[in-house]
Amino acid sequence: MLKSLRSLLSLHKSLCRSRSSYVARMRYTNRLKESDEACLGALSSGDILLYHRLAPLLRPTDQGAFKLPLLRTTAVQGLLERLGTDTSRVKESVLITCRRENDALFCLDLGGLDQGAVEEVCEGKFVDLRKAFFILSAAEAPLVARGQALLRWHQGNGFCSASGLPTHRNQAGSQRVCRSNGLVYYPKMSPVVITLMSDGKRCLLGRQASFPRGMYSALAGFCDMAGLFHSGLPGETLEEALRREIAEEVGLEVESIQYSGSQHWPFPQSSFMVACHATVSPDKAKEVNVDHTELEDARWFTLQEILAALKVKTPPRNPRGDPLTVWVPPRYAVAHRLIREWAENQLLARAAK
Repeated sequence: MLKSLRSLLSLHKSLCRSRSSYVARMRYTNRLKESDEACLGALSSGDILLYHRLAPLLRPTDQGAFKLPLLRTTAVQGLLERLGTDTSRVKESVLITCRRENDALFCLDLGGLDQGAVEEVCEGKFVDLRKAFFILSAAEAPLVARGQALLRWHQGNGFCSASGLPTHRNQAGSQRVCRSNGLVYYPKMSPVVITLMSDGKRCLLGRQASFPRGMYSALAGFCDMAGLFHSGLPGETLEEALRREIAEEVGLEVESIQYSGSQHWPFPQSSFMVACHATVSPDKAKEVNVDHTELEDARWFTLQEILAALKVKTPPRNPRGDPLTVWVPPRYAVAHRLIREWAENQLLARAAK
């Protein structure tokens, strides 16, 4: 009894420390956003992810894989000096997050410099983010995605939409301001609903023509801010967007919706993915009618087919003329999570019978 009580007290203290650490980190991050002086201080002792025209820098390992290098600010200044560039350029770095209190992570794009020269000095390679997602770990991928999204936003919002004059960022890069009218601009994400349809025994996956050969995913679409019926409504809800996208893309009428989770996703620009499971009655499942202006293909997959697709860890070559290997998005994509959740639920249901 005494041992159990001590265990409970130990767990309580651990949870309190965890919550306190999180609160301290969030408040520290917020202070860096509000104080240019504090942010510059954090930058002087922080780490920086380097990009070149929005492609993150990766370094090869002895095992033939790639890792994401976190470079100290002093190291980046040394690299810039070797490249013959003003070392004060590090002040253009944008705050990504604080991993711990007093431990800030920034990103910096060196797109104005020669890529080959930067890669040689950095002993790495700038890799397109879509390819990097299949190389990086589950912890690293969200960091480079967030960094790219912030850098892309700054590159595309240098001028005020009202005055046409240049906007100016704060040191953290969490906002841009038009000094002529006081308008403040913040980084934005476009809401997207992504849905895995099921008829109870199968799930529906689709693919766009731009997808790598053999890759299928859950269906997704942007929320329509013009209003579902274009009758003066300010925009549609996530549920309305989900039902509309499924109706438009595959001609099915959704019966039920279950929320699963959300995720920032950097493609095509900066999307906020809201992930859901949805169902259609088995007798209407055969009514799939693909809109080929939206999708190249969409079809029902059995549990066995999904389990086989989930086992494919790296993109297969899939040369034309050979049997097609079906695969799904990488493990840290919310689409992958939806597909895996569906498969696990199917296995649990079978085990319960």
